[in-house]
Amino acid sequence: MTSPQAKMVVDQEHKIGEIDPRIYGSFIEHLGRAIYGGIYEPDHPRADDKGFRTDVIQLVRELNVPIIRYPGGNFVSGYNWEDGVGPRSRRPRRLDLAWRTVETNQVGANEFAEWVRQVDSEMMMAVNLGTRGIDAARNLVEYCNHPGGSYWSDLRKDHGYPEPHRIKTWCLGNEMDGSWQIGHKTAEEYGRLAAEAAKTMKWVDPAIELVVCGSSNSGMPTFPQWEATTLEHTYDEVDYISLHQYYGNRTDDTPSYLANSLDMDRFIRTVIATCDFVKAKKRSKKRLHLSFDEWNVWYHSNEADQKIEPWTIAPPLLEDVYNFEDALLVGTMLITLLKHADRVKIACLAQLVNVIAPIMTENGGRAWRQTIYYPYLHVSRYGRGIALNPAITSPKYDCAEYTDVPYLESAAVYNEEQEELTIFAVNRHLEESLLLECDVRGFENYRVIEYQVLKHQDLKAVNTAQEERVKPQRCEEAVLEDGRLKVPLPKASWNVIRLGKCPS
Repeated sequence: MTSPQAKMVVDQEHKIGEIDPRIYGSFIEHLGRAIYGGIYEPDHPRADDKGFRTDVIQLVRELNVPIIRYPGGNFVSGYNWEDGVGPRSRRPRRLDLAWRTVETNQVGANEFAEWVRQVDSEMMMAVNLGTRGIDAARNLVEYCNHPGGSYWSDLRKDHGYPEPHRIKTWCLGNEMDGSWQIGHKTAEEYGRLAAEAAKTMKWVDPAIELVVCGSSNSGMPTFPQWEATTLEHTYDEVDYISLHQYYGNRTDDTPSYLANSLDMDRFIRTVIATCDFVKAKKRSKKRLHLSFDEWNVWYHSNEADQKIEPWTIAPPLLEDVYNFEDALLVGTMLITLLKHADRVKIACLAQLVNVIAPIMTENGGRAWRQTIYYPYLHVSRYGRGIALNPAITSPKYDCAEYTDVPYLESAAVYNEEQEELTIFAVNRHLEESLLLECDVRGFENYRVIEYQVLKHQDLKAVNTAQEERVKPQRCEEAVLEDGRLKVPLPKASWNVIRLGKCPS
């Protein structure tokens, strides 16, 4: 019995667009053990002189994360940024109403800016437009970015940071369409506030970029009218609109679960259409881009989170233990972002450490890679350059939630500087391998550099501090002859095929 076959044609002239490295960004919120016990643990044997865990720094550096969103998330809508600066001994403990915990404020904007520099990244700062507004936002921009000679910038200097942090990208609040958000607003209310905050923040620092809140997810009853109304007010003042989306497999329906990237694709297309509608309505020449600044799998920890004692410090909240099928879905979601590289310029895997994260830690103990770490690592490392638009033919399947789901989900990235072509591919077939035949004749004198596969017989296999059951393997089955690549993609697998120019 022959394996099902899929075909691709990849040509470097057929481009989607240049990939902004910031689509491989991430997110750290003052939530659970993301900060305390995650990146910051002064008593840990591998903590540096600032209290940051060097084992975590090493794993984050390995991922090559270009931008990290901070400090929230739901947390930011009740956060007074002034609580987290100045001498630690004077910083107040506050009740965090978003996650029903106690925030010690031992890490704030300055410490996080230091940590971000250590992991070779940059910071994406969110301002509180829930309980606060324009005044606190402009003061924070001044504190972080102004060189000196003003109250807030000189206060930063007094706190031991003579140089400005020069934070380029700023979020105008978080999920303001959600009733769970402190200071939840209607689209009209939020649009007006966001427009005035944006205007004022750019008066303080004209070099910054701003992200306005889109819908919290594609299932919100106000979607996409929220985007249209908000952009009516803010289109001329902002640079991006945000998207957030999480998926889960609560019914254990793997075929439907692995097809959720189709929903993500529809979400992106709808937001693009809405942005372009407002552009046309305003007769604007400006093209608005997208910031998909929260995306991931999130459902494993929901039941355990109900049992957490409220008003504790850094409890183990949202600590999803990811399995192999989660890694496959994350792979398809990364591919979906690449398919929209012309409009999605920022994206943040939410989150980075412990909280629905690729990296997990034990307090006082080890740090390790979850299953989803590897697709994220591969695309961040090899998905730099130009996203190409391949012609793909694949057999399809129907499932409970979707119809006409292609077994092959794939993207191609051309790095002209390195003279490399990388093909990322997921085989969604749970029972059979998929023979991929790829026409790459437009890339003369190329050879297979490397073929890596993430696969496992058990879809529910997980990694732990003691054992890494799911990790990539190098394979030799990718064959390139006369410009035609043939690769048997194993059943239920994540695949990375790298081609490079032959030495002359």
